[in-house]
Amino acid sequence: MIAETQARLTRLIKASGKEEGVSQMDFVKRKELKNAYKEKAAVGGIYRIQCNGNGRAWVKSTTNLAGQKNKFAFSVSTNSCPEPAMRTEWMKYGLQSFSFDVLEVLNKKETQTDREFSEDIQALHKIWLERQRQEGVLHGTDH
Repeated sequence: MIAETQARLTRLIKASGKEEGVSQMDFVKRKELKNAYKEKAAVGGIYRIQCNGNGRAWVKSTTNLAGQKNKFAFSVSTNSCPEPAMRTEWMKYGLQSFSFDVLEVLNKKETQTDREFSEDIQALHKIWLERQRQEGVLHGTDH
């Protein structure tokens, strides 16, 4: 019974292409990709999602600017609202009324810790919020 089960499992593994050599290659490739991702320089910054239908804007900060761009693009491609706070405008004006703008980019320095980088981004975010308020931009959090 055990030998029969092992033989069946071996056939299933071979049929799926997950033989030992392939699995080891997949593991090595995954590890290489993971290391390359970790070594990639972090790029954060300040961005704004704006509803052109009513002028309301959401100024946000992130330590992963590319990730936020991708999130917004995915939301547009699937017509799903990227932020709960903007759902009313998203439903009223439609996805075509929204834009994603990078306001400022900040690169993580080699000597900077993740925490220091995050703190710098937060400080920059406060500066941008104040700047937008002085310019009279209606924020998504303002009602």
